[in-house]
Amino acid sequence: MLSTIKTALLFIKFDKPKSIGALAGTIMSVFLIGQQCGIFIFLINAMSSVVRNNPEYVWVVDNKTTNANALAQLDTRVGNELSSVEGIEKVYPFVMVAGAARFTNGTSAGLTLIGVQVPDFAGGPWNLFEGKKEVMLEDNAIITDYFDKKALGGVALGEYFEINGHKVFNAGLTKGVRAFGGGVYSFTTIERARYLGNMPINKASAFLVKIKKSENEAQVISRINNSINGVKAWNSDDFAKETILTVLKSSGIAISFGTLILFALIVGFVIIGLTLYSSAIDRIKDYGTLKAIGATNAYIRNLIITQALIFAVVGFAIGTLLVEGFRNGLAKAGTLFDYPLWLRGVFFLLTLMIALFGSSFAIRRIRKLEPAQVFRG
Repeated sequence: MLSTIKTALLFIKFDKPKSIGALAGTIMSVFLIGQQCGIFIFLINAMSSVVRNNPEYVWVVDNKTTNANALAQLDTRVGNELSSVEGIEKVYPFVMVAGAARFTNGTSAGLTLIGVQVPDFAGGPWNLFEGKKEVMLEDNAIITDYFDKKALGGVALGEYFEINGHKVFNAGLTKGVRAFGGGVYSFTTIERARYLGNMPINKASAFLVKIKKSENEAQVISRINNSINGVKAWNSDDFAKETILTVLKSSGIAISFGTLILFALIVGFVIIGLTLYSSAIDRIKDYGTLKAIGATNAYIRNLIITQALIFAVVGFAIGTLLVEGFRNGLAKAGTLFDYPLWLRGVFFLLTLMIALFGSSFAIRRIRKLEPAQVFRG
């Protein structure tokens, strides 16, 4: 094994330009796949951001709603009905309304205002960076996100601006609260959200239900769905998944990113395959000589595969560093995501697959080589 690796390294060193080309193809594939997967993860997380950050509650929404980003209004009397269901500890109304913000520098922007009920603040804000949740109790106070400063006209902490023609001020900051589709989330009390968003005081966008610790969540959800008309109760994980599926079905995001990832795979296959094949052709006499002195097809195959695996491991390491640099760069602008361990494993397996598939072109060519060809003029 060690001798095969040593010989493979000598072959790689012998033809540096082609070796660099194969390595560059691997790096390019790893980077492109990692880049597209990272942005896709960010979008997936943003789609279900509100639900994912409130996993301790059962979500009760309109029975036709499958998207947490588009909640229909419910009558607040539904909250009273929910309170009477066995196994429920507390019910919190939740408001999500659209707003048009206007700033002192003359710019304007759209935002989504989330209203939560004090003193428990069920539903947000999360990822607080400056201030406390209680600052929302101050007159005209809302909380915005640190990364949305540019989108919100450069508004600083403590500065005033308008939402739907009403004066508010930036009382606190979250960091990393991202909305889907380039939207902006901000937080305030439920009463102020209704006022700013022109929502009637007897309406809510959803109800967050806290289940008693002694109760089975699935059973309580079933009781809600069987006893209250016009609504549907969701486990938070299920609602997040359904939101993602709904958005993906209604947009071309999955197809777009899937195509780009497939393109990255093809780039790797083609570059590595053609490079190794070309390299094998250039070294045809070397491989023929090895066969002439007794090397078997299995040895030659292992030699080519070893070269491909070296390209894969080194390319994956360098590509991963570039992907991490890309991820950290985007994080500074508020595009936050992370790769789960299983996905990193998939990246590595894909890199190995690209290298092994690419090496198959060269293996097929060398397998047909007759040792006597080396000695012909």
